Amino acid sequence: MKNISNIFFDKKILIYGLGKSGVAAFKFLKKYNNVFLYDDFYSNIKVSKFKKYLVNHKQISDKDFDKIILSPGIDINKCKLSKFLKKNYNKIHSDLDVFYAFYKNDCITITGTNGKSTTCQLMYEVLLNQKFDVRLVGNIGNPILNLKRIKKKTIFVIEASSYQLEYSKYFRSKYSVILNLAPDHLERHKTLNNYINAKFELLKNQIKGDLAFINKNDYFISKKIKRNKYKSKLIKVDTKKISRFIKQKYNNYFFTRTNKENLSFVLAISKKINLKKDLLNETIKNFKGLKYRQQVVFQKKNITIINDSKSTSFSSSIDLLKSGGNIYWILGGVNKKGDKFKISKKDCKNVKAFIFGKNKKFFIKKLKGKIEYKCFLNLKDTIKKISDMSKKQKVDNKIILFSPSAASFDSFLNFEDRGQYFNKIIKKHKWI
Repeated sequence: MKNISNIFFDKKILIYGLGKSGVAAFKFLKKYNNVFLYDDFYSNIKVSKFKKYLVNHKQISDKDFDKIILSPGIDINKCKLSKFLKKNYNKIHSDLDVFYAFYKNDCITITGTNGKSTTCQLMYEVLLNQKFDVRLVGNIGNPILNLKRIKKKTIFVIEASSYQLEYSKYFRSKYSVILNLAPDHLERHKTLNNYINAKFELLKNQIKGDLAFINKNDYFISKKIKRNKYKSKLIKVDTKKISRFIKQKYNNYFFTRTNKENLSFVLAISKKINLKKDLLNETIKNFKGLKYRQQVVFQKKNITIINDSKSTSFSSSIDLLKSGGNIYWILGGVNKKGDKFKISKKDCKNVKAFIFGKNKKFFIKKLKGKIEYKCFLNLKDTIKKISDMSKKQKVDNKIILFSPSAASFDSFLNFEDRGQYFNKIIKKHKWI
């Protein structure tokens, strides 16, 4: 391992949060440092390999830590060590900082409000098909410090959340991408400006010679770059000039605006790193996408069923609502603070909304006067009603869209659990 004598070597380090990224950081750093562990659910941790490293709340104040590695899910304003973290804010780092301190490999780091995972997956498959030694890591589910057998030529495709970037002080990416911005995670960041600033940490740490790919057509991104100067070269990706390419390399997955935007960025990056066009086109043509992200799970005659369980805000659903057809829109769950439904009545005249769950008041308030809606106790009852209506109503191009526009934890473990449940219920009905 190169650059071993760095800021995360031979130090007293506290790792706060024992989720996936926290455990990965612990395994990575314990070989070179005096490592201590803390988790808000300290009393529930029974794994013996962690126990001797655990410190409790009282012991924290007695130790003078050099560095604190904070898991992305920890909110310093709401966690049990809030006062301690605020007092020692300059010592806080992310797993991305640790990674960068030990490795200087080329990274393509992708962030934004919507489309991060899909864009990362597509970029990964493109590079893999071009025979690169490429790793897909980050917020997509694989902690960056879990990786083994890293070589000089290894390229990383990293999905970075605002939570990770907010705590990162040293991490730098040769290729940085901001896909789009919309109000999100305001319950954590408090204001839209704080959220945007967290995303732009990705550009702030770049140096001359690095490349930053940004959405030319995004209001919040355009506003931000007008007010600030960055050392990296800004490449403004025109996400509206993609339709011709889509027709030439037909793949039904890219029929939505969001997925067209995702593809625009992959093409822009591919051009700058001189990838082979024939292999690039082959990968794009065969791309299947990710589960529960605008995923077509049923298509027959005049009906299409789309599972977009990953949708946790209105901004991630609007594109599909504007895609045309007669849409039966299923939504519900835990709404995000400050979320706004920015779509005109004209744009959703062929949309019928079906709200499920306990949190119906919020959605009714946002949809009232724009979209016809019905409310249901749960997702199962909602799908049954739509199935019955679909059989009776003889209309062309019916699209059953499961795009909840809300978090899942009122009824499900996560969006995957919610998406899996939706598919299970869909299979129990006959669709004609």
